[in-house]
Amino acid sequence: MSKDIGIDLGTATVLVYVKGKGIVLKEPSVVAVDKTSGKLLKIGREAQVMLGRTPGNIVALRPLRDGVISQYDLTLRMLQYFIKKACGTTLFHPRVIICVPSGISEVEERAVVDAATQAGARRTYLIEEPVAAALGAGLDISGPVGHMVVDIGGGTTDIAVLSLGGVVVSESIKVAGDKFDEAIIRHIRRKHNVLIGERTAEQIKIRIGAAWPREEPRAMDVKGRCLIQGLPRQVHVVSTEIPDALEEPITAIIEAVCSVIERTPPELVGDIIENGIVMTGGGSLLFGLDRLIEYATGIRTRVADKAVSCVAIGTGKSLDQISTMPEGSINLSRLRENRL
Repeated sequence: MSKDIGIDLGTATVLVYVKGKGIVLKEPSVVAVDKTSGKLLKIGREAQVMLGRTPGNIVALRPLRDGVISQYDLTLRMLQYFIKKACGTTLFHPRVIICVPSGISEVEERAVVDAATQAGARRTYLIEEPVAAALGAGLDISGPVGHMVVDIGGGTTDIAVLSLGGVVVSESIKVAGDKFDEAIIRHIRRKHNVLIGERTAEQIKIRIGAAWPREEPRAMDVKGRCLIQGLPRQVHVVSTEIPDALEEPITAIIEAVCSVIERTPPELVGDIIENGIVMTGGGSLLFGLDRLIEYATGIRTRVADKAVSCVAIGTGKSLDQISTMPEGSINLSRLRENRL
């Protein structure tokens, strides 16, 4: 029996949803490659451990950048591995729905569809991230009522107003969790003269990161390389430093949210004020980011339950409509525009 699967192909994490089972796989989108032979050594969690720690001939890479494929061959092999791991050994190829950013180009869409087909999908369908996020957050977007979703992933932030089952207004910006990490690296280098790696920056973001002042400040000790002496050094980082460090990427996200609201029809703005803004994705878990967006927009804002898994859950829910979906490289918003 053929399985239908939904894939949240994220810049930081890949989640796979199998119909009837739920989310069966959640792994980092990282591959480790031998530079000399081009051989793929590790994929997913085993490869992530190698980030920043590999010997000269081995490199740990993330084949997806800013929500789209940046290294096609590695993405293809990574998809093959995850589809096989999720479905097991089966004679039948699965039908696959893949989640893509709403701002994706037709060329980028085609790359996703081709990679999935070559990786073993019998048929490939696309769903936009904000639609999947809304479904996963439990919003009823089928009626003539406006809902606003802000999905902050690793590579992209997708903001959309949804009504009657589709996207009315949307914006996709390449500012999200990865840019938070980069901003923290720059801050630690500038303030403490210490260079830290991506994984350390991510730990700072998760453990003491904040977009809004905490009632009780947190702190942690961070190890890195002193830029003056070139030797290992440990520094004490306090959570009160982080809002300033993250000001640039957070401002970009808030400006994009305000831009979408400005372009939304007045009737739907009224619905959004009533229903509030729903945040999904790993980036939405940054402490106080919901309060900051609420402060900036004046609209009640909340983080969805299971925010990290919302897009995958929504992609999984859309498997019920897979028979009515257009196959192949079609952006759903463009399809609707063509029908009008």
